[in-house]
Amino acid sequence: MIFLSIIIVSYNTKNILKKNLFYLKKNLKKYPINYEIIIVDNNSKDGTINFLKKELVKWKELKTIFLNKNIGYVKANNLAFKKTKGKYILYLNSDVFIKELDFNDLIFLMENYKNIGALTVKIVLQNGKIDPASHRGFPNLWNSFSYFFGLEKIFLKIPFLNKIFGGYHLIHLNINEIHEIDLPTGAFFLSRKEIIKKIGGFDEDYFAYGEDIEMAWQIKKLGYKIIYYPLWQVTHIKSMSGLKKDDEFIRKKTKYYFYDSMIIFYKKHYALKYPFFINYLVYFFINFKKYLATR
Repeated sequence: MIFLSIIIVSYNTKNILKKNLFYLKKNLKKYPINYEIIIVDNNSKDGTINFLKKELVKWKELKTIFLNKNIGYVKANNLAFKKTKGKYILYLNSDVFIKELDFNDLIFLMENYKNIGALTVKIVLQNGKIDPASHRGFPNLWNSFSYFFGLEKIFLKIPFLNKIFGGYHLIHLNINEIHEIDLPTGAFFLSRKEIIKKIGGFDEDYFAYGEDIEMAWQIKKLGYKIIYYPLWQVTHIKSMSGLKKDDEFIRKKTKYYFYDSMIIFYKKHYALKYPFFINYLVYFFINFKKYLATR
């Protein structure tokens, strides 16, 4: 029986993917588990496909899907999900390095606590600080307002007030302790196959970005908890194929999808709660930010 299916979507990140798989393979030898890895390549042109074809010969647990066009992160993940055989699904970014992590521990926890619908570990950036996207509350109107207008930073170290104004990144919670959160990042998102099947995988209204927020929303809507589990740690070499890409066209296109996903999520879950003029201001602000980022 396969316990764990790891899904990775790649697009022109050959060098970083090499490191990802090097560390992953080494880690899985140290902490054995029945697993499979499914990589979907979105028509990379940087040699990724040739690299993966060579890896297939050496690694029996590795499976690949090569696409002849870029269908986006969301659809690629859903395509891979249909091929999975594992009881648990890990969505893993190609720019996440797993050097020391026992998946048996994570699965043992979820096996014994059936109310856990998803789980993430401590995800740190290259500078050693936590990836803020990995430890979040839902981007409701107040959380988003407090974050974008700097109130979260102002009240960062003030007890009680940091809980009121820091809900976007849950800054009042101790990142070294296990606790419940609203949102993990799609860079390391572990869930049960039965739950993902029930909610239909990632919402394909999103091309890239926002899909992890939507999935977390749907998981919690079913009554499950999402757990932040910092006893294990991974490193995120952030935005290697997106926001910080050297190619200006790709960078601008990525930013477009980033802000577009904000509008999609807001329309789905918050717009009906507020009057027209509030929604107008929200859309205006997001579109203005998108304009500045992509001009």
